[in-house]
Amino acid sequence: MSSTSSSAPADQLLIALAQLNPVVGDIAGNVQRVREARALAGGQGADLVVFTELFLSGYPPEDLVLKPAFQTACRRAVEEVAAETADGGPALLLGAPWVEDGRLYNAALLLDGGAVAGVRFKVDLPTYGVFDEKRLFTPGPMPGPMAFRGVRLGVPVCEDVWSPDVVECLMETGAEILLIPNGSPYRRDVQDARLNVAVARVVESGLPLAYVNAVGGQDELVFDGGSFVLNADRSLAVQLPNFQERVRITRWERWADGWRCEEGARAPLLAGDEADYAACVLGLRDYVEKNGFPGVVLGLSGGIDSALAAAMAVDALGPDRVHGVMLPSRYTSPDSLADAAGVAGTLGLRYDILPIGQGVEALEQGLAPLFAGRGRDVTEENLQSRLRGTLLMALSNKFGAMVVTTGNKSEMATGYATLYGDMNGGFNPLKDLYKTQVFRLSALRNRWKPAGALGPDGAVIPDNILTKPPTAELRENQTDQDSLPPYEVLDAILERLVERETPLDAIVTEGFEPALVARVERLLTLAEYKRRQAAPGVKVTARNFGRDRRYPLTNRFREGA
Repeated sequence: MSSTSSSAPADQLLIALAQLNPVVGDIAGNVQRVREARALAGGQGADLVVFTELFLSGYPPEDLVLKPAFQTACRRAVEEVAAETADGGPALLLGAPWVEDGRLYNAALLLDGGAVAGVRFKVDLPTYGVFDEKRLFTPGPMPGPMAFRGVRLGVPVCEDVWSPDVVECLMETGAEILLIPNGSPYRRDVQDARLNVAVARVVESGLPLAYVNAVGGQDELVFDGGSFVLNADRSLAVQLPNFQERVRITRWERWADGWRCEEGARAPLLAGDEADYAACVLGLRDYVEKNGFPGVVLGLSGGIDSALAAAMAVDALGPDRVHGVMLPSRYTSPDSLADAAGVAGTLGLRYDILPIGQGVEALEQGLAPLFAGRGRDVTEENLQSRLRGTLLMALSNKFGAMVVTTGNKSEMATGYATLYGDMNGGFNPLKDLYKTQVFRLSALRNRWKPAGALGPDGAVIPDNILTKPPTAELRENQTDQDSLPPYEVLDAILERLVERETPLDAIVTEGFEPALVARVERLLTLAEYKRRQAAPGVKVTARNFGRDRRYPLTNRFREGA
């Protein structure tokens, strides 16, 4: 099939892809986003605007969608928007929860001519990883195409294209174009997986498709956009950027051998560490904005975790909305004081120093009668961390800024973090980044920043922070490696245990020390209770702590025991 065919096109169709950022539960706000996108697309002559999965309610709505009042509000909004399409402007393909015959569906609704002109229900409801849709929705029947102004549109919803059955049914029942609304969350390298699936469906069906994905943060999930159009010859006709909102017109022509999308802009996509960084920034920004916080406050220790978290916060919100606080104790080194001040200076954020020495002494004195006869240990170390957490929470309570916590995935995995101390906070942009990734992303940010970032250009994290040994500075001459193996080794073991569920003996055969593998697995198991109480954070890996990986707190199973 080629646009250079000798036969003239019989029909033309302008389809707008609405890659937008809805807010879960904000029905009125999402309706306004629909109206604005429709007006913009209509001004460019669009016939149809395609929105993403459950756009009206926001995705994923979780158990909110089970509330009868919410279902009713969604239906009223759909009917209201449908009535507005009587004005002769573009039709809408809108994702929304939809109750029919007492059953709740994940629906794609065609709104045209002042009415709901077509309804299709999601068939394959995922229950793996971060998804749990079967407990919310009824699976729809195998669909046929929707008739739209002389064109038969196949509308498989998100998961419906990850296996061939739904698309095969649509092809066999006469669909001419596939329009796929998606709520597909980000994980590293996910764009390649999506494209591979889309190519497989095109090859099997012989139909062109438009894959329209949401963008924006919703709690732990980030939706990265990256919407695209494939023609039936598998050529990439249009590619929208990832991590950015867009309403893009695509031009389609019907030739003797079927519909084809005219080649349009093909934006380069962020990938690898750049995509991870952009996801963390977007996830933090939307968590703060969508929950109405005026800004954030975080502890600046002079270490790499807090430096990277501060850079992400400034990129997300701008320096005027980020407050960094150094909370030095008697163990805080001059280098740490200088490095924390250096980060604050390069980022341009507000910076204060709030010493904790007197407070720690007061706590120790108060506990001294009960601790008599016992030597100093991790208890006294944790007093420092918990006092810091208390002071940051006090600043949050007084001024309204949300506390950003800065523990990385290596720490979350092994329990190298203090409950009610450095784990205090409302959101953690580093939660799904291993320590080795923290170093890589810090070096990356010094030479690059994503489009739309509000922080300064150039290097923002001092070289000394990138090169000095990591330390919590809770005792004299402490480093992380006093308690943990080198992060290159630790993270390699953790990635196999967490992301892959690799058996211990298989990890050992890859060259890791048996005792070390067993120790890391034990730390991972014992720290589950801490992770259950940790702040939410952006998912970037294939398997994050929380939605993806749910282990019991009370658990006596030990592999190999």
